[in-house]
Amino acid sequence: MPGLMRSTRRFAALTACGALAAGAAALGSPAVAAPAAAPAVAGTTASAAATPLRVLFDNSKAETAGNADWIIGTGQPDPLTQNPAPTAETDWTGAISAWGVALHRTGRYALKTLPSGGTITYGTTAATDLQNFDTFVLPEPNVRLSASEKTAVMRFVQNGGGLFLVSDHTGADRNNDGWDAVEVINDLMADNGVDNTDPFGFTVDTGTVQTDNPRAVSDSTDPVLNGAFGKVTGSIIRSGTTMTLKPAANPSVKGLVYRTGSSGTTGAFFATSTFGSGRVAVWGDSSPVDDGTGQSGNTLYDGWNDPAGTNAALALNATDWLSGAGGTGGGGGGTCTAAQLLGNPGFESGTTVWTASTGVITNDPARPARTGSYKAWLGGYGSAHTDTLAQTVTIPAGCTTAALTFHTRIDTAETTTTTAYDKLKVEVLSGSGTVLATLATYSNLDRSSGYVQRSFNLAGYAGQTVTLRFTGTEGSQLQTSFVIDDTSLTVG
Repeated sequence: MPGLMRSTRRFAALTACGALAAGAAALGSPAVAAPAAAPAVAGTTASAAATPLRVLFDNSKAETAGNADWIIGTGQPDPLTQNPAPTAETDWTGAISAWGVALHRTGRYALKTLPSGGTITYGTTAATDLQNFDTFVLPEPNVRLSASEKTAVMRFVQNGGGLFLVSDHTGADRNNDGWDAVEVINDLMADNGVDNTDPFGFTVDTGTVQTDNPRAVSDSTDPVLNGAFGKVTGSIIRSGTTMTLKPAANPSVKGLVYRTGSSGTTGAFFATSTFGSGRVAVWGDSSPVDDGTGQSGNTLYDGWNDPAGTNAALALNATDWLSGAGGTGGGGGGTCTAAQLLGNPGFESGTTVWTASTGVITNDPARPARTGSYKAWLGGYGSAHTDTLAQTVTIPAGCTTAALTFHTRIDTAETTTTTAYDKLKVEVLSGSGTVLATLATYSNLDRSSGYVQRSFNLAGYAGQTVTLRFTGTEGSQLQTSFVIDDTSLTVG
Protein backbone atom coordinates (compact mmCIF):
# COMPACT_ATOMS: atom_id res chain seq x y z
CA MET A 1 0.00 0.00 0.00
CA PRO A 2 2.63 2.56 -0.97
CA GLY A 3 0.07 5.30 -1.52
CA LEU A 4 -1.48 5.17 1.96
CA MET A 5 -0.26 8.04 4.08
CA ARG A 6 0.36 7.39 7.76
CA SER A 7 -1.65 10.37 9.00
CA THR A 8 -4.91 9.04 7.52
CA ARG A 9 -4.65 5.65 9.19
CA ARG A 10 -2.83 6.36 12.43
CA PHE A 11 -5.23 8.74 14.10
CA ALA A 12 -8.52 7.50 12.67
CA ALA A 13 -9.58 6.28 16.08
CA LEU A 14 -8.65 9.58 17.73
CA THR A 15 -10.72 12.01 15.71
CA ALA A 16 -12.60 13.05 18.82
CA CYS A 17 -9.36 14.24 20.42
CA GLY A 18 -7.23 15.15 17.44
CA ALA A 19 -5.76 18.21 19.06
CA LEU A 20 -4.52 16.17 22.00
CA ALA A 21 -2.95 13.60 19.69
CA ALA A 22 -1.22 16.31 17.70
CA GLY A 23 0.16 17.81 20.88
CA ALA A 24 1.45 14.43 22.02
CA ALA A 25 3.16 13.92 18.69
CA ALA A 26 4.87 17.26 18.98
CA LEU A 27 6.20 16.39 22.44
CA GLY A 28 7.07 12.79 21.76
CA SER A 29 10.50 13.09 20.15
CA PRO A 30 13.37 11.88 22.32
CA ALA A 31 15.93 14.39 23.57
CA VAL A 32 19.18 13.80 21.75
CA ALA A 33 20.51 17.33 21.38
CA ALA A 34 22.76 18.76 24.08
CA PRO A 35 21.24 21.28 26.47
CA ALA A 36 23.31 24.38 27.01
CA ALA A 37 24.73 23.24 30.33
CA ALA A 38 24.59 19.45 30.31
CA PRO A 39 25.73 16.91 27.74
CA ALA A 40 22.75 15.15 26.20
CA VAL A 41 22.60 11.40 26.16
CA ALA A 42 20.60 9.98 23.32
CA GLY A 43 17.88 7.57 24.31
CA THR A 44 18.00 8.84 27.86
CA THR A 45 14.50 7.84 28.82
CA ALA A 46 15.04 4.19 27.96
CA SER A 47 15.42 1.61 30.73
CA ALA A 48 18.72 0.45 29.32
CA ALA A 49 19.82 -1.61 32.30
CA ALA A 50 17.82 -3.87 34.57
CA THR A 51 20.03 -2.90 37.53
CA PRO A 52 21.15 0.75 37.47
CA LEU A 53 24.63 1.86 38.42
CA ARG A 54 24.37 3.49 41.84
CA VAL A 55 26.33 6.63 42.75
CA LEU A 56 26.37 8.41 46.10
CA PHE A 57 27.54 12.04 46.14
CA ASP A 58 28.76 13.32 49.50
CA ASN A 59 27.40 16.49 51.13
CA SER A 60 28.33 15.60 54.70
CA LYS A 61 31.77 17.23 54.63
CA ALA A 62 30.90 20.94 54.17
CA GLU A 63 30.75 20.71 50.38
CA THR A 64 28.54 23.84 50.30
CA ALA A 65 30.55 25.90 52.80
CA GLY A 66 31.74 29.37 51.85
CA ASN A 67 31.79 30.04 48.11
CA ALA A 68 31.22 26.42 47.11
CA ASP A 69 28.19 24.43 46.10
CA TRP A 70 29.40 20.93 45.29
CA ILE A 71 26.01 19.19 45.18
CA ILE A 72 24.04 17.67 42.31
CA GLY A 73 20.73 19.04 43.60
CA THR A 74 18.91 20.41 46.61
CA GLY A 75 16.68 17.35 46.69
CA GLN A 76 18.50 15.17 49.23
CA PRO A 77 19.04 12.32 49.59
CA ASP A 78 17.11 11.84 46.33
CA PRO A 79 17.69 14.55 43.69
CA LEU A 80 14.52 13.45 41.90
CA THR A 81 12.47 15.09 44.64
CA GLN A 82 13.56 18.46 43.24
CA ASN A 83 12.76 17.53 39.65
CA PRO A 84 11.87 13.96 38.65
CA ALA A 85 12.66 14.41 34.95
CA PRO A 86 15.61 16.81 34.51
CA THR A 87 16.65 17.63 30.96
CA ALA A 88 19.02 20.53 31.67
CA GLU A 89 21.46 21.02 34.52
CA THR A 90 19.43 23.93 35.88
CA ASP A 91 16.56 21.52 36.58
CA TRP A 92 18.60 20.50 39.63
CA THR A 93 20.25 23.19 41.76
CA GLY A 94 23.94 22.81 42.50
CA ALA A 95 27.32 23.61 41.03
CA ILE A 96 27.80 19.97 39.95
CA SER A 97 24.22 19.42 38.81
CA ALA A 98 25.41 19.08 35.19
CA TRP A 99 27.35 16.00 36.29
CA GLY A 100 24.31 14.53 38.01
CA VAL A 101 21.81 15.34 35.26
CA ALA A 102 24.09 13.91 32.56
CA LEU A 103 24.37 10.62 34.45
CA HIS A 104 20.62 10.52 35.15
CA ARG A 105 19.74 11.09 31.52
CA THR A 106 21.60 7.99 30.38
CA GLY A 107 18.88 5.91 32.02
CA ARG A 108 21.67 3.74 33.52
CA TYR A 109 22.25 5.51 36.81
CA ALA A 110 20.49 5.88 40.14
CA LEU A 111 21.86 8.85 42.13
CA LYS A 112 21.67 9.80 45.78
CA THR A 113 23.28 12.39 48.08
CA LEU A 114 24.55 11.84 51.61
CA PRO A 115 23.06 14.98 53.19
CA SER A 116 24.71 17.45 55.53
CA GLY A 117 24.80 15.92 58.99
CA GLY A 118 25.05 12.39 57.59
CA THR A 119 27.75 9.84 58.37
CA ILE A 120 29.72 7.73 55.90
CA THR A 121 29.13 4.08 56.75
CA TYR A 122 29.82 0.64 55.31
CA GLY A 123 27.95 -2.49 56.33
CA THR A 124 25.02 -0.92 58.16
CA THR A 125 21.29 -0.86 57.43
CA ALA A 126 21.30 2.84 56.48
CA ALA A 127 19.82 3.61 53.06
CA THR A 128 22.89 5.69 52.23
CA ASP A 129 25.34 3.02 53.41
CA LEU A 130 28.18 2.59 50.91
CA GLN A 131 27.39 -1.09 50.41
CA ASN A 132 24.28 0.07 48.54
CA PHE A 133 26.34 1.92 45.90
CA ASP A 134 28.83 1.27 43.12
CA THR A 135 30.63 4.63 43.34
CA PHE A 136 31.15 7.21 46.10
CA VAL A 137 32.04 10.79 45.09
CA LEU A 138 33.83 13.07 47.58
CA PRO A 139 33.72 16.48 45.82
CA GLU A 140 36.21 18.72 47.66
CA PRO A 141 35.53 17.56 51.23
CA ASN A 142 36.20 20.25 53.85
CA VAL A 143 35.75 18.22 57.04
CA ARG A 144 38.13 15.52 58.20
CA LEU A 145 36.58 12.07 58.03
CA SER A 146 36.22 10.31 61.37
CA ALA A 147 38.17 7.13 62.05
CA SER A 148 35.12 4.97 61.36
CA GLU A 149 34.31 6.89 58.17
CA LYS A 150 37.82 6.43 56.80
CA THR A 151 37.67 2.71 57.51
CA ALA A 152 34.25 2.56 55.84
CA VAL A 153 35.59 4.21 52.67
CA MET A 154 38.61 1.89 52.52
CA ARG A 155 36.51 -1.25 53.06
CA PHE A 156 34.10 -0.06 50.37
CA VAL A 157 36.90 0.28 47.82
CA GLN A 158 38.65 -2.88 48.95
CA ASN A 159 35.45 -4.86 48.36
CA GLY A 160 34.85 -3.55 44.84
CA GLY A 161 33.53 0.01 45.14
CA GLY A 162 34.60 3.01 43.11
CA LEU A 163 35.91 6.14 44.87
CA PHE A 164 36.01 9.53 43.10
CA LEU A 165 38.10 12.13 44.97
CA VAL A 166 38.05 15.81 43.94
CA SER A 167 40.62 18.04 45.62
CA ASP A 168 41.35 21.78 45.46
CA HIS A 169 44.30 24.05 46.20
CA THR A 170 45.95 24.34 49.60
CA GLY A 171 44.20 26.78 51.89
CA ALA A 172 40.72 26.26 50.46
CA ASP A 173 39.38 25.74 53.99
CA ARG A 174 35.88 27.00 53.24
CA ASN A 175 34.37 26.31 56.66
CA ASN A 176 37.46 27.48 58.63
CA ASP A 177 37.79 24.29 60.65
CA GLY A 178 41.50 23.87 59.92
CA TRP A 179 41.05 21.25 57.20
CA ASP A 180 41.07 21.75 53.42
CA ALA A 181 40.48 19.11 50.75
CA VAL A 182 44.21 18.42 50.29
CA GLU A 183 44.58 17.59 53.97
CA VAL A 184 41.33 15.59 54.15
CA ILE A 185 42.30 13.36 51.20
CA ASN A 186 45.89 12.82 52.36
CA ASP A 187 44.64 12.03 55.87
CA LEU A 188 42.35 9.37 54.43
CA MET A 189 45.36 7.65 52.87
CA ALA A 190 47.69 8.01 55.85
CA ASP A 191 45.41 7.11 58.76
CA ASN A 192 42.49 4.89 57.80
CA GLY A 193 42.77 1.72 59.86
CA VAL A 194 43.08 -0.52 56.79
CA ASP A 195 46.28 0.47 54.96
CA ASN A 196 48.15 3.59 56.00
CA THR A 197 51.01 3.45 53.47
CA ASP A 198 49.64 5.44 50.51
CA PRO A 199 47.30 2.56 49.56
CA PHE A 200 46.16 4.17 46.30
CA GLY A 201 49.67 5.08 45.18
CA PHE A 202 49.47 8.87 45.29
CA THR A 203 49.44 11.88 47.58
CA VAL A 204 47.92 15.27 46.85
CA ASP A 205 50.53 18.01 46.54
CA THR A 206 50.53 20.86 49.03
CA GLY A 207 50.39 24.12 47.08
CA THR A 208 48.42 26.08 44.52
CA VAL A 209 48.53 26.10 40.74
CA GLN A 210 46.67 29.24 39.69
CA THR A 211 45.94 28.41 36.06
CA ASP A 212 46.96 25.80 33.52
CA ASN A 213 45.43 23.64 30.80
CA PRO A 214 46.79 20.14 31.53
CA ARG A 215 46.84 17.66 28.65
CA ALA A 216 45.91 13.99 28.57
CA VAL A 217 48.49 11.31 27.92
CA SER A 218 48.37 9.40 24.66
CA ASP A 219 46.58 6.14 25.41
CA SER A 220 43.95 4.92 22.97
CA THR A 221 42.93 1.98 25.18
CA ASP A 222 42.38 3.65 28.54
CA PRO A 223 38.63 3.49 29.33
CA VAL A 224 38.58 6.85 31.12
CA LEU A 225 40.27 8.72 28.28
CA ASN A 226 38.26 6.89 25.60
CA GLY A 227 34.90 6.21 27.21
CA ALA A 228 31.28 6.33 26.19
CA PHE A 229 31.01 10.07 26.82
CA GLY A 230 33.75 11.05 24.38
CA LYS A 231 37.51 11.27 24.03
CA VAL A 232 39.40 13.17 26.72
CA THR A 233 42.10 15.53 25.46
CA GLY A 234 42.77 17.55 28.59
CA SER A 235 41.40 19.52 31.52
CA ILE A 236 41.76 22.88 33.25
CA ILE A 237 43.25 24.21 36.48
CA ARG A 238 41.70 27.37 37.88
CA SER A 239 43.34 27.40 41.34
CA GLY A 240 43.99 23.76 42.05
CA THR A 241 46.81 21.35 42.71
CA THR A 242 48.47 18.18 41.40
CA MET A 243 49.42 14.74 42.69
CA THR A 244 52.67 12.89 43.22
CA LEU A 245 52.38 9.28 42.11
CA LYS A 246 53.96 6.48 44.13
CA PRO A 247 54.00 3.29 42.08
CA ALA A 248 56.21 1.61 44.70
CA ALA A 249 53.25 1.83 47.08
CA ASN A 250 50.68 0.78 44.45
CA PRO A 251 51.91 -0.19 40.96
CA SER A 252 48.42 0.23 39.46
CA VAL A 253 48.47 4.02 39.88
CA LYS A 254 48.35 5.82 36.55
CA GLY A 255 48.54 9.48 35.61
CA LEU A 256 46.06 10.32 32.85
CA VAL A 257 46.26 14.13 32.69
CA TYR A 258 49.38 16.15 33.52
CA ARG A 259 50.19 19.78 34.25
CA THR A 260 52.06 21.45 31.41
CA GLY A 261 55.69 20.32 31.43
CA SER A 262 55.12 17.42 33.82
CA SER A 263 55.08 13.65 33.35
CA GLY A 264 55.89 10.44 35.13
CA THR A 265 55.38 10.56 38.90
CA THR A 266 55.10 14.34 39.32
CA GLY A 267 52.54 16.91 38.23
CA ALA A 268 49.66 14.48 37.66
CA PHE A 269 46.37 16.37 37.61
CA PHE A 270 44.06 13.38 37.12
CA ALA A 271 45.04 9.88 38.14
CA THR A 272 43.45 6.46 38.57
CA SER A 273 44.33 3.45 40.66
CA THR A 274 42.95 0.20 42.03
CA PHE A 275 42.84 -1.15 45.57
CA GLY A 276 41.64 -4.61 46.44
CA SER A 277 38.72 -5.25 44.09
CA GLY A 278 37.88 -1.55 43.76
CA ARG A 279 38.86 1.50 41.75
CA VAL A 280 39.91 5.06 42.55
CA ALA A 281 40.08 8.32 40.58
CA VAL A 282 41.46 11.64 41.83
CA TRP A 283 41.21 15.15 40.32
CA GLY A 284 43.32 18.09 41.49
CA ASP A 285 40.74 20.87 41.18
CA SER A 286 37.00 21.32 41.61
CA SER A 287 36.75 23.96 38.86
CA PRO A 288 36.50 21.38 36.01
CA VAL A 289 33.26 19.90 37.44
CA ASP A 290 31.74 23.29 38.32
CA ASP A 291 28.89 24.03 35.89
CA GLY A 292 28.62 27.72 36.82
CA THR A 293 25.15 27.57 38.36
CA GLY A 294 24.03 26.80 41.87
CA GLN A 295 22.38 28.12 44.96
CA SER A 296 22.08 31.87 45.45
CA GLY A 297 25.06 33.69 46.90
CA ASN A 298 27.83 31.56 45.40
CA THR A 299 30.24 32.86 42.76
CA LEU A 300 30.85 29.87 40.52
CA TYR A 301 32.87 29.10 37.40
CA ASP A 302 31.65 27.17 34.38
CA GLY A 303 34.48 24.71 33.99
CA TRP A 304 32.15 21.96 32.81
CA ASN A 305 31.78 23.73 29.46
CA ASP A 306 35.22 25.41 29.34
CA PRO A 307 36.53 24.66 25.83
CA ALA A 308 40.09 24.54 27.13
CA GLY A 309 39.36 21.06 28.50
CA THR A 310 37.08 18.09 27.89
CA ASN A 311 35.99 18.14 31.51
CA ALA A 312 32.49 16.71 31.10
CA ALA A 313 33.80 13.69 29.22
CA LEU A 314 36.49 13.14 31.85
CA ALA A 315 34.05 13.28 34.77
CA LEU A 316 31.46 11.05 33.11
CA ASN A 317 33.88 8.50 31.66
CA ALA A 318 35.59 8.20 35.03
CA THR A 319 32.24 7.67 36.76
CA ASP A 320 31.44 4.94 34.23
CA TRP A 321 34.79 3.27 34.86
CA LEU A 322 34.53 3.51 38.62
CA SER A 323 31.00 2.09 38.52
CA GLY A 324 32.01 -0.86 36.36
CA ALA A 325 30.01 0.15 33.27
CA GLY A 326 30.75 -2.02 30.26
CA GLY A 327 32.77 -4.47 32.33
CA THR A 328 35.65 -1.96 32.55
CA GLY A 329 35.75 -1.58 36.31
CA GLY A 330 38.84 -2.39 38.32
CA GLY A 331 41.43 -1.61 35.70
CA GLY A 332 39.73 -1.66 32.32
CA GLY A 333 39.57 -5.41 31.78
CA GLY A 334 36.33 -7.27 31.28
CA THR A 335 34.86 -10.56 30.20
CA CYS A 336 32.23 -11.36 27.65
CA THR A 337 29.32 -13.75 27.91
CA ALA A 338 27.63 -14.60 24.64
CA ALA A 339 24.28 -12.83 24.64
CA GLN A 340 21.74 -10.76 22.73
CA LEU A 341 21.89 -7.31 24.32
CA LEU A 342 18.95 -5.32 22.96
CA GLY A 343 15.86 -5.04 25.09
CA ASN A 344 12.44 -5.59 23.49
CA PRO A 345 14.15 -6.45 20.17
CA GLY A 346 10.94 -7.22 18.27
CA PHE A 347 8.93 -4.34 19.81
CA GLU A 348 6.32 -6.79 21.11
CA SER A 349 6.43 -5.11 24.55
CA GLY A 350 5.36 -1.82 23.02
CA THR A 351 7.33 1.28 23.98
CA THR A 352 9.41 -0.32 26.76
CA VAL A 353 13.23 0.04 26.62
CA TRP A 354 13.21 1.93 23.32
CA THR A 355 12.94 5.72 23.15
CA ALA A 356 10.79 6.68 20.17
CA SER A 357 8.74 9.46 18.67
CA THR A 358 5.02 9.19 19.34
CA GLY A 359 3.40 6.40 17.32
CA VAL A 360 6.61 4.88 15.94
CA ILE A 361 6.27 1.59 17.83
CA THR A 362 2.89 0.29 16.71
CA ASN A 363 0.78 -2.74 15.83
CA ASP A 364 -1.10 -0.84 13.11
CA PRO A 365 -1.96 -3.44 10.42
CA ALA A 366 -1.45 -0.94 7.58
CA ARG A 367 2.21 -1.92 7.69
CA PRO A 368 2.59 -5.55 8.84
CA ALA A 369 5.29 -6.64 11.26
CA ARG A 370 7.85 -9.14 10.05
CA THR A 371 7.08 -11.35 13.06
CA GLY A 372 4.57 -10.87 15.83
CA SER A 373 2.28 -7.84 15.84
CA TYR A 374 4.50 -4.85 16.63
CA LYS A 375 7.22 -3.10 14.67
CA ALA A 376 8.76 0.37 14.43
CA TRP A 377 7.26 2.52 11.66
CA LEU A 378 9.15 5.72 10.86
CA GLY A 379 7.72 8.13 8.30
CA GLY A 380 4.64 7.46 6.20
CA TYR A 381 3.09 10.91 6.64
CA GLY A 382 3.57 12.40 3.17
CA SER A 383 4.61 15.73 4.69
CA ALA A 384 7.71 17.22 6.27
CA HIS A 385 8.26 15.04 9.33
CA THR A 386 11.03 13.45 11.41
CA ASP A 387 10.77 10.30 13.55
CA THR A 388 13.42 8.82 15.84
CA LEU A 389 13.97 5.46 17.49
CA ALA A 390 16.84 4.79 19.92
CA GLN A 391 18.17 2.39 22.53
CA THR A 392 21.26 2.68 24.76
CA VAL A 393 23.31 -0.46 25.29
CA THR A 394 26.62 -1.38 26.93
CA ILE A 395 28.90 -3.71 24.94
CA PRO A 396 31.15 -5.59 27.42
CA ALA A 397 34.86 -4.87 27.12
CA GLY A 398 35.84 -8.51 26.64
CA CYS A 399 33.66 -9.09 23.58
CA THR A 400 35.42 -9.67 20.27
CA THR A 401 32.25 -9.87 18.20
CA ALA A 402 29.20 -7.60 18.28
CA ALA A 403 26.81 -8.13 15.38
CA LEU A 404 23.96 -5.65 14.96
CA THR A 405 21.14 -6.90 12.72
CA PHE A 406 17.68 -5.60 11.92
CA HIS A 407 15.13 -5.96 9.13
CA THR A 408 13.74 -3.07 7.11
CA ARG A 409 10.76 -2.77 4.79
CA ILE A 410 10.70 0.42 2.72
CA ASP A 411 7.75 1.45 0.58
CA THR A 412 7.16 4.83 -1.02
CA ALA A 413 4.81 6.89 -3.11
CA GLU A 414 7.78 8.67 -4.68
CA THR A 415 8.21 7.86 -8.36
CA THR A 416 11.73 9.14 -8.91
CA THR A 417 14.53 6.68 -9.56
CA THR A 418 17.31 9.22 -9.00
CA THR A 419 16.49 11.52 -6.05
CA ALA A 420 16.51 10.57 -2.38
CA TYR A 421 13.74 12.76 -0.95
CA ASP A 422 13.08 10.71 2.20
CA LYS A 423 15.82 9.11 4.30
CA LEU A 424 16.43 6.68 7.16
CA LYS A 425 19.75 7.20 8.94
CA VAL A 426 21.26 4.58 11.25
CA GLU A 427 23.84 5.96 13.71
CA VAL A 428 25.95 5.03 16.73
CA LEU A 429 26.21 7.78 19.37
CA SER A 430 28.42 8.21 22.42
CA GLY A 431 26.94 8.75 25.85
CA SER A 432 27.25 12.52 25.40
CA GLY A 433 25.23 12.43 22.18
CA THR A 434 28.17 12.70 19.77
CA VAL A 435 27.72 10.73 16.56
CA LEU A 436 30.48 8.13 16.50
CA ALA A 437 29.46 6.57 13.19
CA THR A 438 26.74 6.61 10.56
CA LEU A 439 26.26 2.94 9.77
CA ALA A 440 23.95 3.44 6.79
CA THR A 441 21.52 5.81 5.10
CA TYR A 442 18.51 4.36 3.26
CA SER A 443 16.02 6.31 1.18
CA ASN A 444 12.97 6.09 -1.04
CA LEU A 445 15.35 4.71 -3.67
CA ASP A 446 15.80 1.57 -1.52
CA ARG A 447 12.16 0.47 -1.72
CA SER A 448 11.52 -3.22 -1.16
CA SER A 449 8.52 -5.49 -1.51
CA GLY A 450 9.32 -7.23 1.76
CA TYR A 451 11.70 -7.12 4.70
CA VAL A 452 15.45 -7.01 4.06
CA GLN A 453 18.01 -7.95 6.71
CA ARG A 454 20.78 -5.44 7.47
CA SER A 455 23.97 -6.34 9.38
CA PHE A 456 26.78 -4.28 10.94
CA ASN A 457 29.87 -5.02 13.04
CA LEU A 458 30.00 -3.04 16.32
CA ALA A 459 32.93 -4.90 17.89
CA GLY A 460 34.94 -1.69 17.81
CA TYR A 461 32.69 -0.31 20.57
CA ALA A 462 33.46 -3.08 23.07
CA GLY A 463 33.85 -1.60 26.53
CA GLN A 464 31.61 1.35 25.71
CA THR A 465 28.03 2.36 26.32
CA VAL A 466 26.57 3.55 23.03
CA THR A 467 23.19 4.53 21.66
CA LEU A 468 21.78 3.06 18.46
CA ARG A 469 19.60 5.65 16.77
CA PHE A 470 17.35 5.44 13.72
CA THR A 471 16.16 8.75 12.24
CA GLY A 472 13.51 8.85 9.51
CA THR A 473 13.06 12.13 7.68
CA GLU A 474 10.39 12.85 5.04
CA GLY A 475 10.17 15.72 2.60
CA SER A 476 7.16 17.94 2.03
CA GLN A 477 5.08 15.53 -0.04
CA LEU A 478 4.62 11.84 -1.04
CA GLN A 479 5.06 9.37 1.80
CA THR A 480 7.90 6.94 2.40
CA SER A 481 7.53 4.38 5.17
CA PHE A 482 10.61 2.93 6.86
CA VAL A 483 9.50 -0.09 8.89
CA ILE A 484 11.95 -1.86 11.22
CA ASP A 485 11.50 -5.18 12.99
CA ASP A 486 13.42 -8.02 14.67
CA THR A 487 16.49 -6.14 15.88
CA SER A 488 19.45 -7.87 17.52
CA LEU A 489 22.88 -7.07 18.95
CA THR A 490 24.63 -10.37 19.55
CA VAL A 491 27.99 -10.41 21.30
CA GLY A 492 30.54 -13.08 21.99
